[in-house]
Amino acid sequence: MSGKNVTEVRLADAEGIAAAARILESGGLVAVPTETVYGLAARADSAEAVARIYAAKGRPDFNPLIVHVAGLAQAERYAEFSPEARALAAAHWPGPLTMVLPRRPDAGLAAAVTAGLPTVALRAPAHPVMQALLEACGFPLAAPSANRSGFISPTCADHVLASLDGRIDMVLDGGATSAGVESTIVAVRADGSVEELRPGPLAVGRLGGGAGIEAPGQLASHYAPGKPVRLNAEWAEPDEFLIGFGAVGGDTTLSANGNLAEAASRLYAALHEAARAPQPRIAVAPVPEEGVGRAINDRLRRAAAPPDA
Repeated sequence: MSGKNVTEVRLADAEGIAAAARILESGGLVAVPTETVYGLAARADSAEAVARIYAAKGRPDFNPLIVHVAGLAQAERYAEFSPEARALAAAHWPGPLTMVLPRRPDAGLAAAVTAGLPTVALRAPAHPVMQALLEACGFPLAAPSANRSGFISPTCADHVLASLDGRIDMVLDGGATSAGVESTIVAVRADGSVEELRPGPLAVGRLGGGAGIEAPGQLASHYAPGKPVRLNAEWAEPDEFLIGFGAVGGDTTLSANGNLAEAASRLYAALHEAARAPQPRIAVAPVPEEGVGRAINDRLRRAAAPPDA
């Protein structure tokens, strides 16, 4: 597909969800709201459909995808669940937690979903639209963030269209997402330990330090707004668009009263605004490295990294 406005936008009502399920069943691509960001969904059991995700996003093929499922019963068809993994699912599913687990030999998932790894990343999302879509489909959905690879993640339908209009079949418009940063990703190791691979809305497991790409969102340069980004800025230089936080004002703010949850929900919208601004550079106020602030700073560091990092 090429050109503008060839991607259909439908309200995420019963009719829209049914239309999206038909597109997905036939191997198409649909952007769907989750509680974190909008995901670009395709059926995870079809090599052709998954290949369309990589093509639409321009995503490196060594970067695995998260498989979204309705719940634990469906997840167990695709991965081996240890007692520790079951406990995490009981505590945090449905919700913004992705678990990297040993893939079952008979999983039946497209090989590209796991990028050649013996593991698979699974999540049961809490957003009612994504839940309804998974129920309507009956098959698992691979769904990375619905944006061109390396660019700012989308938290509303307009953000999706900014980089994918004409490259995908449909956007299910469910309004702005709530959490605003991607799910926490943990690996459940063979010894029962839980290692955090990507910070997110939930604090689960010990901090990871492993080498290599095991899960989405581990590339050094990611979430890029297309301009140089200066972090921990207390003020703006004349050529900078300042994203404020707390006492540091700006051209826009993540949260005027220093609320980290609000800052997370506003992060990508602020980066999109900064990317569109006339200033050639972006500055971002300091954000505390605590709670979901860890996830915010993780995304900001990757946004500020040079493209070849």
